[in-house]
Amino acid sequence: MQPQIDNRPENRVNATIPPQQSTPPPPADRLLAVAAGYEVPTEVHEQVLNESPVLEIDRFNLWYGTKQALHGITMPIPDKKVTALVGPSGCGKSTLLRSVNRLNDLVQSVRITGDMRLNGDSIYDPRMDVIDLRKRMGMVFQKPNPFPMSIYENVVYSLRIDGENNRGVLDEVCEASLRGAALWDEAKDRLYDSALGLSGGQQQRLCIARAIAAEPEVLLLDEPCSALDPIATGKVEDLIQELRGRYSVLIVTHNMQQASRTSDYTAFMYLGRLIEYGPTTEIFTKPILHETEAYVTGRFG
Repeated sequence: MQPQIDNRPENRVNATIPPQQSTPPPPADRLLAVAAGYEVPTEVHEQVLNESPVLEIDRFNLWYGTKQALHGITMPIPDKKVTALVGPSGCGKSTLLRSVNRLNDLVQSVRITGDMRLNGDSIYDPRMDVIDLRKRMGMVFQKPNPFPMSIYENVVYSLRIDGENNRGVLDEVCEASLRGAALWDEAKDRLYDSALGLSGGQQQRLCIARAIAAEPEVLLLDEPCSALDPIATGKVEDLIQELRGRYSVLIVTHNMQQASRTSDYTAFMYLGRLIEYGPTTEIFTKPILHETEAYVTGRFG
C-alpha cells in the first residue's frame, strides 16, 4: 500500500531550503564576546564627557593589511590631565597612541577610517602637514633615545630646527625644560657634556625635557618606564605627576600601579576595542564592568 501524500499548501516542505538557523546570542562576558567577534558597547563614565577635550578620537578604525587592530574607538582626551591606556599585550594601546601623531603612516599596509581632532583640527585631513602636526605633540618612547649631542642641544633641538638662534631664548628654554623634567639640578653643571653619558633614567627625563621644550599640545608617552629600574621609574612617575595640570598627557602603560598612581583618567582596552573609560579612582575601585575589575585587580590578563 502506497503512503498517502498530503499536498495541501500549508503542509508542504521545501526540501531544497534548509531551515534558517538563528544567530547565537553573544556571551554575557564582554571580553569573551569581543574574542568571539561581537561588537560590544563602551562604558564611558560621565565625568570624562564633562571635561574639555584637547584630543577627540572619533569612530577610529585601523587595519594592518587585512587584520583589524582598532575597532571604532571613540574617546575624548581631557585637556591638562593625564590619561592612561591600559590592557593586555596586543590590545592596541601603542597602535592607538602612535596613530595620534601618525607614526603608523610609516607602515605601508595601514588603512584607517574615522578621525582624530587635535583642538578641533582634523589629524587625518589630507591638508594636514604631518611635520607641523608632530611639532604640536611630544613623543617619548619605551627606551630613552637622546640624540648624540650635548644635553643642552638635546633640549633646544626643536627650537633650533625652527630657526631660533637667540642665545638668551635658548638658555631660558633649556633651564625651564630641565626644571620641568626634574633634571636641572643633576645636569646644570654638565650641560655641554654628551647626553649619552647620563644614566638610563636621566636620559628618559631628558627626552621628556626635549619634548616639553616645544610646548606641545599633547605629550605622548609609550611605556616610558619599561626599560628603567625601580628607582628611575619612581623618578619618572614623580615627574608625570608634576606635569599634571600643565600638560595634556596620554600614556601607555602595562603597569596597573603606575596607571593608578600617575593618571587622572584610565581607559581599559581589549583586542583593539575600548571597554571602559573613566576617572582612575573609579576604574580601580568601583568600575562599571566586572571585566574591568577583573583586569585591574590582576584576576585576568
